[in-house]
Amino acid sequence: MRIARWSATHPWSAIGLWVVFVALCLFLGGAAGTQRISDAESGVGESGRAGRITASGHFPEKPEENVLITAADGGRLDTATARRAAAELAGRMKALPEVESVGSALPSPDGTALLLPVTMRGDTEDADTRVQPLLDASAATERAHEGVRIDQIGTGSTAKGLGETLGEDFRKAELISLPLTLLILLVVFGAIIAAGVPVLLALSCVGAAIGLSALASHVLPETSAVSNVILLMGMAVGVDYSLFHLKREREERRKGASHLDAIEIAAETSGHTVVVSGTTVIVSMAGLYLAQEATFASLATGSIIVVAVAVLASLTVLPALLAKLGRWVDRPRVPFLWRLTLRSTESRLWPVLLRPALVRPALTLAVSVGTLLALALPALDLRLKQPGSDDLSRDIPVVRAMDRLTAAFPGKGTVHQVAVRAPAERADEVEAALRSLLNRTEGQRLFAHDLAPAVRASADGRVHTVAVGTPHSPRSDGARASLALLRAWVPEALAPVRGAEGAVGGKVAQGVDFTGHLKDRMPWVVGFVLLLTFVTMAVIFRSLAVALSAILLNLLSAAASFGVLVAVFQHTWAEGLLDFHSSGAVVSWLPLFLFVVLFGLSMDYHVFVVSRIREAALDGAGVRDAVREGITRSAGVVTGAAIVMVAVFAVFGTLSMVEFKQLGVGLAAAILLDAVVIRIFVLPALMTALGRWNWWPGGLGPASRGRHAARCDADRQPRPPVPVVAPAGDHRR
Repeated sequence: MRIARWSATHPWSAIGLWVVFVALCLFLGGAAGTQRISDAESGVGESGRAGRITASGHFPEKPEENVLITAADGGRLDTATARRAAAELAGRMKALPEVESVGSALPSPDGTALLLPVTMRGDTEDADTRVQPLLDASAATERAHEGVRIDQIGTGSTAKGLGETLGEDFRKAELISLPLTLLILLVVFGAIIAAGVPVLLALSCVGAAIGLSALASHVLPETSAVSNVILLMGMAVGVDYSLFHLKREREERRKGASHLDAIEIAAETSGHTVVVSGTTVIVSMAGLYLAQEATFASLATGSIIVVAVAVLASLTVLPALLAKLGRWVDRPRVPFLWRLTLRSTESRLWPVLLRPALVRPALTLAVSVGTLLALALPALDLRLKQPGSDDLSRDIPVVRAMDRLTAAFPGKGTVHQVAVRAPAERADEVEAALRSLLNRTEGQRLFAHDLAPAVRASADGRVHTVAVGTPHSPRSDGARASLALLRAWVPEALAPVRGAEGAVGGKVAQGVDFTGHLKDRMPWVVGFVLLLTFVTMAVIFRSLAVALSAILLNLLSAAASFGVLVAVFQHTWAEGLLDFHSSGAVVSWLPLFLFVVLFGLSMDYHVFVVSRIREAALDGAGVRDAVREGITRSAGVVTGAAIVMVAVFAVFGTLSMVEFKQLGVGLAAAILLDAVVIRIFVLPALMTALGRWNWWPGGLGPASRGRHAARCDADRQPRPPVPVVAPAGDHRR
């Protein structure tokens, strides 16, 4: 309240400080740059060890491009035409300053393709920005030779092709989500400025958080998905927190409070709820650090930063904006929508919806919980896998080119990376051991034989690596079987080499190890989130019953959303609807991340609704009346906030990458279930059934009533017949 009072009485100072804060975050973040997670930092298990061994060899990494020449109609390749095209293309490539070397054209085993390897100059990090001249040379050669198709797949071209498609996806998502959010808020407030304030504030929070996240990345390196998660979380919680605050301020003004009093009451009630909600989200996200994995630590850091910034904005600059705008916050008014928001009579819909829970709480509780448990049943068949190229949409040209490359040259597709570290004097023994390992793969169907694997040695002779291909797709049983066989053979091959340390990595190995690591760490993360959320809720509401019911209800909604996720993405019935190809599994990092996010975000509504119920109980209402009044009074703001969240999350379900589809659908389903089933049926039925036990063991005695109840008591006292002059500087009613 003191913060809100200062901001409201010094609006220009508060607004100016916020603008400086956001600008400073963006400037410092841009100046410092972003430190990305390296392969050596992100790996776990044996694949992580293989990555660290390889990194210790300091191999010079050059961007490599694979130019594939096939028949334009997909049939038999005219070898003479293909070789002329390859020779011409090699000449074009060698003339480019971006190209370091061009290899000899290699025919595929079945004679359907030619492969021209090209090595670029410079670093791999910015290869996508320098690869366009090579793509132009390939396109010009294809136009000059009728009957051939030329595809280019490699470090730069693949990153460029995927980056353009995904970048367009996110731009489209932003273009859809912002107007959609504004439209929803227009319906909620009926005024353009009131609808624009939460969106503007949320965008400023996202900008500040991205800058702060860049600074934090120099302590905890971040993954490329952090900015997307910050946008997703920032728009959701930023709009929600502003919505809670703004709605309560308008409500108090309509009751007759002065403008400053309304801001203070909103800070005392909704502001307090925002702090509690933000704290529970931050506590939930902090549980990801216990996963002991760099990607999760990065996602946790970005989410915590944007939620903390959103809480700060709602407590500081929002009261200043409301004070400065004054009555103008309700301008310009949208005629029909504005009249709906002015309706003073109690809603007829919500009492009807709540009647089953209030009249027959036990039956309503049994039916609604049973429905959620039925939705959760598919989650028992949850299967996990790492995302890969087979999850990408085949509408992306570079993905189709990758398919053609791996079909003609399986050794360029799924690859296991064998890494060995040993004393330099043992280099010859290590190379001989790896040669014997490669000989052992000869004739094995589990391994590819189209390209001869090359053993690489570091400059100091301490590290050796070799890539062993498999003709099977990364998610197949064959790929996992080849990994298991290779991991059994490597120790046997290195046994005679004293002091040798070997490991097998690669995409398949990373998926297997990551999934196993998550299964080991999941109980610790879940236990941490449940325990700290329980303690937070118990301290805030001084009730073990409220804390325990919050945990159980959020577990129930999370389980139901997992069931929806499995039913949609592990089967094929929704492929046409959501435009994806089912891999028969859920992305491995998603369930844990989804759990902590859902647990945090679901608490927003739970804390807000229970706070309003508790306010009614503090005012002397019985349990049934308090539940009815609390849910009815909070219905508009919670429904609006839920619709905003569901809309923003659902837009992510339209993106090309299946992991973002799953994230968007999972979050949207959970918020929808929480706002509808939990809030309308489960929560009121449970609180009605518990009665006075809701506030056990603290109860609602004087010690727990708080300042809001004291004010309500004072308001119920008879007014003095003679006007009382308030002391100077006292703005309270």
